[in-house]
Amino acid sequence: MWIFLQVIECGGFSAAAAKLYMSQPSVSNQVRQLETSLGAPLVDRSGAYATPTAEGEVLAEYARRLFLLADEAITAVRQVQGLGRGKLHIGGTSTVGTYLLPELLARFHQDHPNIDCGLFVGNAEQVAERLLAGQIALAVFAGEPTSAAIRSEPILPDQPVVVTAPGHPLIGAPVAPHQLVGEHFILREKGSSTRRMQDAALIAWDLRLASTIEMWGMETVKQAVQSGLGVSLVSEHTVARELADGRLAVLAVEPASPARTIVAAHRKDRLLAPAEQAFLTILRALRHWPDETPTT
Repeated sequence: MWIFLQVIECGGFSAAAAKLYMSQPSVSNQVRQLETSLGAPLVDRSGAYATPTAEGEVLAEYARRLFLLADEAITAVRQVQGLGRGKLHIGGTSTVGTYLLPELLARFHQDHPNIDCGLFVGNAEQVAERLLAGQIALAVFAGEPTSAAIRSEPILPDQPVVVTAPGHPLIGAPVAPHQLVGEHFILREKGSSTRRMQDAALIAWDLRLASTIEMWGMETVKQAVQSGLGVSLVSEHTVARELADGRLAVLAVEPASPARTIVAAHRKDRLLAPAEQAFLTILRALRHWPDETPTT
């Protein structure tokens, strides 16, 4: 059943075989045996991708629940064992996954060297999909996840800033939104928390018709802005180094885009293992980003 589920989630036999380190014929044979035993077709092989039949959809849903239950059984055992061993595989949206979580994971691993640590970084939709599928138990988002099946709690604030290449004529003075009408806005890909923030800001600033350029990933956006292709609204923490060394500059737009909230999240029905609970405790104790000096 696990092999069948991987075929569905990977969208094909070859992709599932590569993920499982098996041959494609072996994967196909395993799925055919399952179909024979159930007396029903489970996979539609007619298209470019392997998609579940109606029977396959039902089985896939039960399979996900079954493997999630198995994970919870392992978690329950690990709770008895404590933090002596186990795993911590978490997820983070691009901003927090790149600029917040690696340092926190390093601290955690130093204190708990026998815990197997892993980090998945993607946009908000990708992280939420893995969280809901049970592939990760704990995730950190920039902004609230939208699924009702996810419970979240605030961790830190995150202030967006409008950045531009050095030498922009509006640097150094308050900027009204209408002064940005002629700018190209560099936007993150759809599905990211930053993109939702950017779209909301353009609406609030009455810049719905502004010229926009969509790019995937924060580093690509920063490189585009540094090259003078346009301006962008991003988290202040993603550009701290570039602002410090003069590769980027801030435009003081008034009114500023409101701060968003960094949240820790997990499935409402998921039991957290000791390692996950311990890392959540670290998140709850945060008072500032690692790259900030606390104010007194």
